Amino acid sequence: MEHKKVKIDSDHVTLGQLLKIVDLISSGGMAKWYLAEFAVYLNGELENRRGKKLYSGDRVEFVQDELIVDLVE
Repeated sequence: MEHKKVKIDSDHVTLGQLLKIVDLISSGGMAKWYLAEFAVYLNGELENRRGKKLYSGDRVEFVQDELIVDLVE
């Protein structure tokens, strides 16, 4: 599984924004579809809310795409 560190410049990003940042979706409108189709885990717990706020220190696992993202400041 690939690991990436994503630097965030603000105090948070949403899960939908992160999907676009890591190029798993091409537009924000696809976030709802992606989260309905594929399992995404936030800090080890299943998460499907595209507006969920993510902060530095959070770990997001995209199972389908074999990607783990650690958010850093």
